[in-house]
Amino acid sequence: MNFRMIKHITGWLLLFEALFLCVPTLTAAIYREKAVWYYLLTALLCGGIGLLLAWKKPKNTVLYAKEGFVIVSLSWILLSLLGCLPLWLCGDIPSFVDALFETVSGFTTTGASILPDVEHLSHASQIWRSFTHWVGGMGVLVFIMAFVPLSGGQNMHIMKAESPGPSVSKLVPRVKTTALILYVLYFFMTLLEFVFLLFGKMNPFEALNTAFSTAGTGGFGLRNDSLGGYSSYIQSVVTVFMLLFSINFSCYYLLLLGRLKDAFNAEVRTFLLIVAGAITVVTINIRSLFPTIGDALHHAAFTVASLISTTGFSTADFDLWPTLSKTVLVMVMFIGACAGSTGGGIKVSRIIILCKGMIRELDNLVHPHRVRKVTMDGQPVDAEVVRSVNVFMVCYLAVFSVSLLLVSLDNFDLVTNFTAVTATINNIGPGLSLVGPTQNFSLFSVPSKLVLIFDMLAGRLELFPMLALFTPSTWKK
Repeated sequence: MNFRMIKHITGWLLLFEALFLCVPTLTAAIYREKAVWYYLLTALLCGGIGLLLAWKKPKNTVLYAKEGFVIVSLSWILLSLLGCLPLWLCGDIPSFVDALFETVSGFTTTGASILPDVEHLSHASQIWRSFTHWVGGMGVLVFIMAFVPLSGGQNMHIMKAESPGPSVSKLVPRVKTTALILYVLYFFMTLLEFVFLLFGKMNPFEALNTAFSTAGTGGFGLRNDSLGGYSSYIQSVVTVFMLLFSINFSCYYLLLLGRLKDAFNAEVRTFLLIVAGAITVVTINIRSLFPTIGDALHHAAFTVASLISTTGFSTADFDLWPTLSKTVLVMVMFIGACAGSTGGGIKVSRIIILCKGMIRELDNLVHPHRVRKVTMDGQPVDAEVVRSVNVFMVCYLAVFSVSLLLVSLDNFDLVTNFTAVTATINNIGPGLSLVGPTQNFSLFSVPSKLVLIFDMLAGRLELFPMLALFTPSTWKK
């Protein structure tokens, strides 16, 4: 285990967190809020610790998979622990565990909140909550790799550990250049949404917060009714961008290269088909709840886009919708977005591989001598990827089951407990019943909140990096 390199990269992470904290610090200064001192103090603390850790680069910069897992998981834990300090110190969130829950929810782009009233927060805390979504959406270590040479060309282990999906590929030969391309696309799309929101007469502060939350598919809003009080135009803009940020960013790069066929691959086509099917079913099912079919379609499209992208915004209380609609919505919560996007969930590519693997096994039962491989887009899927998907699903079900049992100790109803775990491990935000779109997570006990905090981190990092921390072999030389 290359502990010196782990320390060095962690130091760089804290230096960048100090830089990120300048955003709420500047906001507090503009609005003349007392929170400015707490955000400034936390930024200086992060910067000071970061300088001590990253001051000297080790001679041995070799990183292997286990170092990548440890770096990513420890970095996200430390990022959240320090990032929650100003929320706690300034009094916006008096409880440290609640402040940690809110910050982890922000960085993991979950959007689950313990706040019954978000409108009382200072402008600094509001922008910090939304900005954590933007930072965590593409991955903070991916951001650092775009600007800093970390490990002598071996950054792929870090990128694989932090990026969502069953496999990670480079857009160009150099990992650093790949990270830079991803963030340029990410920044441009965020800016584009910000401009469209301004056209809808949203004030710049609200537009910036909403763009940050949408880009990271996080869902922290500035109002207690999320986006319910905004115009249909703004809701429609957010609907479109939630879906855009749910698609693998490599698709946009391929579109820029003119490779249209490669961009609209099997995963993207399946994702769009699932979205269209879910919207159709929900629209028909909730038709009687709205004045016109157009209104029903509008809210159905927004809600499906919000939940399959794992953003978590809401325009209506879908907990009051018919059972069929709620069932469809829970199903898309599990499916989630595309691999390589900012969205959470199991991922569409894994669903495809699992379904094709099931078909292959059934075919082998009938024709035991036939050799049939799992393919996507006409190409065979590597056996290692298929194995990884199967292991992921076993780990996913194990973590989900244990979390559900632990959270159930609070003695809330099954729907509340089940959807609370679903919403956190899939990085969605709202669930149903007592954690529905008009509710929050403050009702849970401290132990349950810690379980859900783990679920948010594990879900964002695709389980393996967090589970690796508890594996003895990870720490052996």
